[in-house]
Amino acid sequence: MAAKWSGGHSSSVLCLTVSTEGLVASGAERGELALWDGAGSPVAQLRLPQAEDVTSVVFSARRPSTLYTAHGETISVLDVRSLQEPLQRFHVNEEEINCLAVNDTDSLLAAADDSGAIKVVDLESKKVSRSLRHSNICSSVAFRPQRPQSLVSCGLDMQVMLWNLQKVRPLWSTNLQECEMEEESPQSAGQFFNPPLAHSLSVASCGNIFSCGAQDGKVRIFRVTGARFEHELEFQAHSLGVSQVLFMPEGYWLLSGGNDGKVLLWDLSSNVGKQQKSPAKSLHRKKAQAAACSRKDGKLNKAASNEHHGVVPKLSIEHGEKVNWLSCAEIKGSRRVLVADQSSSVSAYPLPEP
Repeated sequence: MAAKWSGGHSSSVLCLTVSTEGLVASGAERGELALWDGAGSPVAQLRLPQAEDVTSVVFSARRPSTLYTAHGETISVLDVRSLQEPLQRFHVNEEEINCLAVNDTDSLLAAADDSGAIKVVDLESKKVSRSLRHSNICSSVAFRPQRPQSLVSCGLDMQVMLWNLQKVRPLWSTNLQECEMEEESPQSAGQFFNPPLAHSLSVASCGNIFSCGAQDGKVRIFRVTGARFEHELEFQAHSLGVSQVLFMPEGYWLLSGGNDGKVLLWDLSSNVGKQQKSPAKSLHRKKAQAAACSRKDGKLNKAASNEHHGVVPKLSIEHGEKVNWLSCAEIKGSRRVLVADQSSSVSAYPLPEP
């Protein structure tokens, strides 16, 4: 069922990205970077200096030949038309970078690292414009489409945060573990042994719905309403930690990958529309409280998780290896999910049409 893309790496593939022109880039351990054509053949390879693991790759939104690559504490800017020495390097993070994100106006680049910091680089001035922070490793960061100053982040502090880059403090935050405790469910005790450490985020194309995958195997869906977000839905997606979540380009189809070796496709179109946006009220807090989840959010959590709200996977792929990264590509007129795992190859699986 899967097509294996091999020959680009000799080490475990850690990350993937696809340009608007359909070029696939992959990063691997020991500084390996590869570019692939739609047939799954490597067209260019590069070993980055000092052979540090390539942990995140992302193409420019407006210049598809520009590729931002994180390796160690460094961001290298590469031209994929001639994959040679980096055009530019940024060394703004103090610890290893876990995730890169670029906004859709191509003006800002965010880099989340092991110290919990998110360094936001102004790509015109080439300087750090904002330094944001989690209290533990920041595992994922994503800009919201059509909102170039707005981003969401998550980390091993179990916090999910909404930021506006005109401010240093988060607009809103939720502690996933405190939300779980509000449920008072029989599973709550298990959270101490399998806490909801947040690993991955993805924002839907509408910009208001985003997903979070966590160590407890659950996928949580949030809706942004103004300067806050609300817990819309959650479901048990994997038997082990969720390492990756990815909204497909249009609508509310979501891919998830887990440490259980499964890749699942979820159609959330009917679910995210069920709970309408709440009317504006005088809330007991107007701004984010970094370490708290309101009782209202806790009740939403309980209601949303009940019987999964009928959420069942549209497609289940028994990949068999722990998933490091997921990406989605249009190849020969049909969509494929690209999977990076512990091996040195990339797997491509066909996806159903929407």
